[in-house]
Amino acid sequence: MKVEQIYTGCLAQGAYYIMSDGEVAIIDPLREIDAYTQRAFADKATIKYVLETHFHADFVSGHLDLAKKTGAKIVYGPTAAPSFDFYDAKDGEILTLGKVKIKVIHTPGHTMESTCYLLIDEQGKEVALFSGDTLFIGDVGRPDLAQKVKAELTQEILAAHLYDSLRNKIMPLSDDIIIYPAHGAGSACGKKMSKETQDTLGHQKATNYALAPNMSKSDFIEAVLDGLVAPPGYFPLNVMMNIQGYESIDKVLERGQHALTPDAFEVAANETNALILDTRSAQDFAKGFIPNSINIGIDGSFAPWVGAMIPDIKQQILLVTDAGKELEVITRLARVGYDFTIGYLQGGFSAWSEAGKEIDQIKSITANELAEIKSTDNQTLILDVRKASEYKSEHVKSGINAPLDFINDSMSMIDKDKTYYVHCAGGYRSMIFISILKARGFDHLIDVKGGFAAMKETGKFSMTEYKVPTTLLL
Repeated sequence: MKVEQIYTGCLAQGAYYIMSDGEVAIIDPLREIDAYTQRAFADKATIKYVLETHFHADFVSGHLDLAKKTGAKIVYGPTAAPSFDFYDAKDGEILTLGKVKIKVIHTPGHTMESTCYLLIDEQGKEVALFSGDTLFIGDVGRPDLAQKVKAELTQEILAAHLYDSLRNKIMPLSDDIIIYPAHGAGSACGKKMSKETQDTLGHQKATNYALAPNMSKSDFIEAVLDGLVAPPGYFPLNVMMNIQGYESIDKVLERGQHALTPDAFEVAANETNALILDTRSAQDFAKGFIPNSINIGIDGSFAPWVGAMIPDIKQQILLVTDAGKELEVITRLARVGYDFTIGYLQGGFSAWSEAGKEIDQIKSITANELAEIKSTDNQTLILDVRKASEYKSEHVKSGINAPLDFINDSMSMIDKDKTYYVHCAGGYRSMIFISILKARGFDHLIDVKGGFAAMKETGKFSMTEYKVPTTLLL
């Protein structure tokens, strides 16, 4: 028997490869399926099952392409009703995989079809639980996502189901069972997930707040719902793609890999409603970029921020990337349902510049330079675009919280005629923020290199505890 976790950092997502006696089950696959088929080929094994723990919101699963190319059976738990052929597994049903068994455990709560898969080894011992978004390391799945698809499923109803699922289905299992969740820290599918990607159930019973043995259902509901922020707007759109089906990733990649000369790129930008997405590093972008393009760097939390900043997954996209990164970017966009990349700038930004095309820039200064400015002007306006929780933990005195993840609300607070110095934690999010607002006519936003970390390191900025600003200083 082989169990392998295939973890994708930018989505904080874990897929799983289970192999026994020449048969394979894949749990919660990403959309690009080569990682799974290549493993099976190397093991001289056949992919028998694609086991889905639920209809995912934060990424588009690879179940359809994987089933089509391998003949594997797509399996969902009770109450799932997708628009394609699948196996409707029953609660408690045993699936045979080579010499091992997989028990289906229906655990509604995160969503109503949420299902965990219990692995039973060759000796009949229960050894691992693939818990999907029902149980994370340090947390449980948020119960407010399914209501975005079915309004009658309120977060309180789902949280009550989740309480029952955990107490009646999961907590009675043996303490030495290994928990393999679908996500870790960084995912928007939970609040307090650990950076660890696996643990024993016994340790989770001892440390996970949601598994406290004496917690009442009402206390559980209150605790699980406390502090939830609105999920990214693309989540319900991904859910529907996973339910209804989608275009093969092969076609998506083919459409996106159209190399466009600077002239052709300019024509495409002018004659379509395509968004120009520049995925270079923040500081490379600041030095020069195509006017009205936005920057979301490929080397950060790319897919989640694309999903949060681009509300329409059917938006046509033109890419500017570092050389050789084109396919990676198109693939990572497709992971979260952005299938309509229509081409990329051949030769990257340097080709655009060398062709004499119009360019724009964003001013970026060091934390020490900002400290000097602030020392002579106590009315200096500093925008902190980190999440509210980060701001609450510690922030620069007089700094104003304008979270990137609520950019439209943040934008409404800003005076286009005023100059603002914008920072996040390290410089990634601030450039996203500035690039989007610059494309909307905000021309007086200055980036702080290195963000809050660099500002704190100087020792030149007074820090303060959380205080909700009643007004923005305009």
